[in-house]
Amino acid sequence: MMTAEEIREIEAELAHYPVRRAGAIEALKVVQRHRGWISDDSVKEIAAFLGMSADEVDAVATFYNLVFRRKVGRHVILVCDSVSCWVMGYDSLRDRLSASLGIGLGETTADGRFTFLPTACLGACDRAPAMMVDEDLHGPVNPGGIDAILGNYR
Repeated sequence: MMTAEEIREIEAELAHYPVRRAGAIEALKVVQRHRGWISDDSVKEIAAFLGMSADEVDAVATFYNLVFRRKVGRHVILVCDSVSCWVMGYDSLRDRLSASLGIGLGETTADGRFTFLPTACLGACDRAPAMMVDEDLHGPVNPGGIDAILGNYR
């Protein structure tokens, strides 16, 4: 069940849209910010709140890579695997992150602190290779600086 705070925040976002369903992404973002991810139950709640079907909300949720349909760690690390980042050292960055975290892409550390995910583009080609931890963009990232960056989130 959505909390009063979630409902208030979603209603504030919906005020910017001509129809309620247009605010589906914002509703998903609000619920994810509070719960960490979007469960099947959350999809159903949001759908009912917006007057949409659960399938419609799920289609929106699964289209956007920043909406997490599985439980994630406390911090989500997105490593950009676009052409620019790939050319500028994506492999080294990915490998160093994997070694430092002790997990591969798509996995969460045993303590639930970090989830490590690829992303098609962070929109930071001028800062390649780039990564994002939660909402903090880092780049260009030297693989030797990974541990210092991760230390800010431990």
